[in-house]
Amino acid sequence: MGNLYRFVEPVVLLLLKKKGRSYGYDLSADLDRHALTDAEIERGALYRTLRQLEKNGKVTSSWDIPDSGPAKRMYRLTADGERHLDEWAVVLEHVSKAMARFVADAKKTKANRRKPSGAAVRTQKRRTPAAGGRVKI
Repeated sequence: MGNLYRFVEPVVLLLLKKKGRSYGYDLSADLDRHALTDAEIERGALYRTLRQLEKNGKVTSSWDIPDSGPAKRMYRLTADGERHLDEWAVVLEHVSKAMARFVADAKKTKANRRKPSGAAVRTQKRRTPAAGGRVKI
């Protein structure tokens, strides 16, 4: 599926902005609800994204060691991460407008398509993508 994993990044940034700080498991619980595609986001993609964001200075992490239970790595958005989220919002707004134009053009093209006339008209089965399956990224 190419670079769909890149669409994990703005979701992680947004979730951290909303939550203030969070650990990976908590973020993973909200990923699919906020995903930008209908593809299932693998948890490995989340942790790879968090590591890359931290490497690039967009998030910081520290260990939260509770009195009971395992230690958890807590993530927090940096000021640079907030600016990066703003950049993603601009990019995604442009993508959204371009997709809307594409869909409108595709619908217009479909409506303008002429059907063959007379005896040459045959019913054709419509081919559709496999139903129900989600793509993992």
